[in-house]
Parts: sequence; structure tokens; C-alpha cells
Amino acid sequence: MKKILAMAAVAALGLGMFTGMGVSEAKNVDKEIVIGLDDNFAPMGFRDEKNEIVGFDIDLAKEAAKRLGMKVTFKPIDWDSKEAEIKSGRIDAIWNCFSVTEERKQTYGLSEPYINNAQWIVTLAKSKIDKVSDLAGKVVGVQNQATGDDILNSAPYAELKSKLKAIRKYPDFAAAYMDLQTGRVDALVADAVLAGYYNQKQPGVYRKANETISDEVVAVGFRKEDVKLIAKVNKVLRGMKKDGTCKKVSMKWFGSDITVY
Repeated sequence: MKKILAMAAVAALGLGMFTGMGVSEAKNVDKEIVIGLDDNFAPMGFRDEKNEIVGFDIDLAKEAAKRLGMKVTFKPIDWDSKEAEIKSGRIDAIWNCFSVTEERKQTYGLSEPYINNAQWIVTLAKSKIDKVSDLAGKVVGVQNQATGDDILNSAPYAELKSKLKAIRKYPDFAAAYMDLQTGRVDALVADAVLAGYYNQKQPGVYRKANETISDEVVAVGFRKEDVKLIAKVNKVLRGMKKDGTCKKVSMKWFGSDITVY
């Protein structure tokens, strides 16, 4: 009986040591990183005509994983569940135009920034909305739990929010753009990288207001405790910036270099 109890104790100790490593550290033994993303967020990560996930962030993440000697798996998630996804260990990183905000600094471990971004006011080309104050009395669309949503719910924009007719929240920007086209919303608050891509693909249909909501930078999101993984990704990103890889991928998707050096 004593022998059985001793063996059980050893097994429990071993299990405790394994779980103490943390979800992602255990996964790193298998050399795999699972990246969560909104797979409807062009051009960062989206489905092409073959239903394959492609995009700017996809190219960068694949190259980073290659240099890290890790297998990479892309997992589409509901964007408003991203915090639960990463804390539960179902994903190891959020690499999908993850803008750096003060709130996210408190919740996530973040890589060093790698590109510039902004929050634009996007309207139909015929709209007269041209600055933030023009949104008063208008219906504004945002992606649920995205940066634009967070901004409109922040203290500095409390007065503006009180003057809006309504805020409509969408699971992704593809749905938001459809409602902009049909007139269900008057404007969107959207990421510049996405809005610029839509403007380029459908010239003359949309335009950005002259006044920008905010300027920001983009990083990769992790669990705060995954300091070793964050350090490894930072080292790889620095190398990709230095050797021109980030610039090359940026030119491919945007026609300009928006890399943060």
C-alpha cells in the first residue's frame, strides 16, 4: 500500500511540474505556436479564392515561425473572445493587426511594435463627413471589441459617444462594410491598414475623412507569463526588420513600407 501511495505521489509531483510550466511553455516542447486571428480581416489575415488563409500578418508569422524552428497553426477565432482564447491556452498568440493600447498592455504580453496603424473614419465617397465632430447624430459602425470600439467607449470620447445616434457593432469588418454600402451606418471607425486596402480594391466607393481618430502601432499579443516566447519573437522580428524582410512583405501588401524600425 505504501508503495502504491509513493508512486501516486511521484506521479502527482510530475503532473504538478508539467502544469507549472504553463500551457504555452509545454506546447513549445512540441515546437508549435497556435496563432489566433480574425480570418476576415484583409489584408492582414483573410481567406483567398482557394479558401486558404493569407495576408500580411500571415506572411510575417510564417517567416518568424520558420526562423524559430516552430510549426505554426492559424486558428480563426471570434474577435470578442480573444482574451478568453489566449488565457485558456487554446491559442498562444494574437498576430492579427493587434493595436497597442493602454488597456491591452495591462492584459497581454506584447511584442515590440512592428508596423504603424491608425483609426480612420471611413464613409462612402459621396458623404460629407470629414472630421470627428461630423459624426454627431450619425450611426457609426465598429468591429466588436476592436480598437475603434474601445476608443469610442473610452473617457476622452464620452462626449462624442453621447452625441452619436447609435453605434452598431459587427463580428467583422466585412459585415460592417456591407452595411455602410447599404446605408445602415453612416460611417465606420476602422483600422487604416484595412480601410486602405478596401479603398484600393474598390476605388471611388469609399473615402477616409481628413481627420483621424488616433495613431497607433501594432504588436503581437501573448500571455503575460510567456516571457521567453516574447523575447524569442522580438529577436526574430528585429532580424526581419534589419534584413529587409518586413519591408518586402509590407511592399507586397501595401505598396509602401509601414514597418516600425
